[in-house]
Amino acid sequence: MDWKNFLDNARNGFNELRKVTPETFEGFSQMGKPVKKDGDLSEKTKEFVALGIAISTKCESCIGLHMEHLIRLGATRKEIVEVLSVCSYMGGGPSIMFSAKALEAFDQLVKK
Repeated sequence: MDWKNFLDNARNGFNELRKVTPETFEGFSQMGKPVKKDGDLSEKTKEFVALGIAISTKCESCIGLHMEHLIRLGATRKEIVEVLSVCSYMGGGPSIMFSAKALEAFDQLVKK
């Protein structure tokens, strides 16, 4: 999969839906603002949690978007692999498959 192209397409679909349901997206944005700030947990830690949830729910778009955030926040490949190991342990075979996709996304997106 070409993750950059995939995420560009996902963003296009997201933006089209935002145009027709702006109130929904405004509410979603408001909900996300405090979550993305450092608190007792760092933003990076919260993004690792979000990545785990994205893997467990098999949301490829979410995997890619949270991986972009983790790269921006300075996550290393070793940290990513450690989180993916926990995801694989907790979710079994399906999580192993989506963890492999997440590692592929990291490797591609970190190069851009």
